[in-house]
This record gives sequence, C-alpha cells and structure tokens, in this order.
Amino acid sequence: MAFFAYLLRCCNGAYYAGHTDDLEARMAAHETGALGGYTSKHRPVVLVWSQEFPERESAFAAERQIKGWSRAKKEALIRGDWDGLQILSRKLFLRYAGSTGSPATQDEREIVATEPLILNSGLSEAEGRVSKEGPIILLVRPQLGQNIGKAARAMLNFGLTEMRLVAPRDGWPNPDAGPAASGADVVLERAQVFDSVAAAVADCSTIYAATVRRRDLVMPVINPESMAAAIASSSARSAILFGPERSGLETEDVALASRIVTVPINPEFGSLNLAQAVILLAYEWSKQQMLTQPPAKNGEPTAPHAELEGLIEQANAELAAAGYFHPPERMQVTKNTLRTIFTKAAWSSREVKAVRGVIRALTGSRQRNR
Repeated sequence: MAFFAYLLRCCNGAYYAGHTDDLEARMAAHETGALGGYTSKHRPVVLVWSQEFPERESAFAAERQIKGWSRAKKEALIRGDWDGLQILSRKLFLRYAGSTGSPATQDEREIVATEPLILNSGLSEAEGRVSKEGPIILLVRPQLGQNIGKAARAMLNFGLTEMRLVAPRDGWPNPDAGPAASGADVVLERAQVFDSVAAAVADCSTIYAATVRRRDLVMPVINPESMAAAIASSSARSAILFGPERSGLETEDVALASRIVTVPINPEFGSLNLAQAVILLAYEWSKQQMLTQPPAKNGEPTAPHAELEGLIEQANAELAAAGYFHPPERMQVTKNTLRTIFTKAAWSSREVKAVRGVIRALTGSRQRNR
C-alpha cells in the first residue's frame, strides 16, 4: 500500500502539509472543504508537491518535517531546487509552523520518526534534527502542563527538540501543554516519560543539574556558558535537569548529576520560573551552534547623486527666499553644513521625493498665506 506526503498552496498564500493513503480522495476533500480545519477556511487550494512512500511512518515523518520548514525551503522543494534546499538546510533550524499545517490525529501522534527523511533527489534532510551533542532537557516532576508547553517552546526557539519528563504530576499527555507551546508541538509529541531520574538519564554520560549552589553536596559548580561549551566539545550524550516549579530539584536528584549549573542572578530575587530557566540554558547552547539569524530585509538603494543634488538645491532656494542665510558672509558655510546633513542620511529615491514634497508643502503654504 502506498502513502503520500503532500503540500498545498492555500488562497492566502500559506502552505499546508499533510499525508494520506489516498491522495486523490484527500485532494477532493480539501477542495470541497469536507475535511474541515485550516484548508476549508482558505480555499481554493492547489496541490504543489507530493511524494510517495512505502509506509505511513515515512509519509508522516515527511509531513512533520515539511511543516517545520521555512517558506523559502517549501518553495525550493516545489521547484525541485535541491541545491537550494541543501544551502537552506545548513542555515536554518526547525521552525515548527503548526498554525499553517494540519493538526495530527491521535493515531498519528503515536508515530515518531527517528530516521532522516530521504527525498526523491537523494538529499539527506537534516533540518529539524539537532546535532547528537544537543542536550536532553529533563523536567523532573513538573507540575503544570502549561509550564511543560512553555519549556517546549523555549527549547525549540534555540534548536533543541528532545524533552524527557519524570513523573509529571498531572500525567502525560497534558491538554494544557499544547496551547502553551505556541506551535512547538514537535517537542511535545516526541517527549518521553520516565518513572525516575535514574531511568531518564541512563543513556547519558554527562548530567547537569540546573539549581542553586548546594552546600550539602561537594560537586563542581559552573555557569551556563561553561556548560554549553563542555556539551558542544563532547560527543557523549548530555542532559540538563530542571526541578519542579515549587521546590526545585531534591538532593537525591542533584546527586545523580555530574555538575551543578547555576545562572548568575540577583541574590535579592533569585526566583526563575521553569520556562525562564530552560530558555536561559538553551540560549547558551544555541550560541555554541551559531544559529543563523533571520536575514535582514534588504534596504532600499541610496538615491543617485543627481536626485540628492536636486533636493539640496530646492532646500537652498527656499531657505534663501525665506531669508534663512544670515549673515550673508556665512551663507556658504551654512550651505556646506546642510549638504553634510543631507548626504549623511543616505536617503533612498522614495525618501528624497518625500522630503521634497514636504518642502513644497511648507513653502506653498507660506506663499498662500502672504
């Protein structure tokens, strides 16, 4: 039986990724709105890409992976621009766009993709998977589902996707976690639950306990920057432990760690919530990975010199008519100063036209009032 991953373009320009075992029937459901959800509200939709897979797990893995891609990557896939995909894959980390994709059904959420997706081009797609040196974020006896969701959001902001939970108070999955994650569903879907800290860190060689300095334990204490550098330089699996919201890690939990990591904080007010603590340490990790910043929008080109000269001449003429250049012997010095002001601004053609329009409006008003 064949399964398909597919990508639709909606009428608002957004992209929707999904998977199915009957592409023709699924497309008909999207086109008529019978499927409900996002595409029913943004019709018409157009099928812009699809690929066949031998089993459901692979097709679902492709859907989840493509959901996390940037718009540029999706459009490179549609064009079949494999070189462009490779370049973008090296530059970007997963940005899970749950708002523009279909929510996973219950049976789909039980499927966890562990292998990299191999597209038809032969491209091995690494996006959405952090390096093996990325630390596991381990929440010990977390109390509120909202805080688990916020921690997942903090993780994904900085390229971490592996979350483990030890005896969450309200059980797992928790319906309050999803909304708080704000689209970081991929972290929640992959979260693993353990009965004890020892079981959760059994495959880890280096364990860091995020807590204040403990006088009851003789253990190295380091700062977040040192922790991140140590994780990045080691090929061993690492985990960072975070304690319950109200009480933090117990002594028995910290004793399982190799080191304590402590955030420099105001001694008069040292209270961090769970998501804040996670985001601080995840950020330090991301600095070691040199995550690519979003590209700045290209600015408008600077106006040609002739346009700037026209603005300066207009301003000088109107200022002279208003008697601005006084005393006369300092006129050239004043004009030079104004020229420097205009030149340093590096205005675009649009901005030059706008300023010239302002001057015309002001001088026209003055002339009308005479």
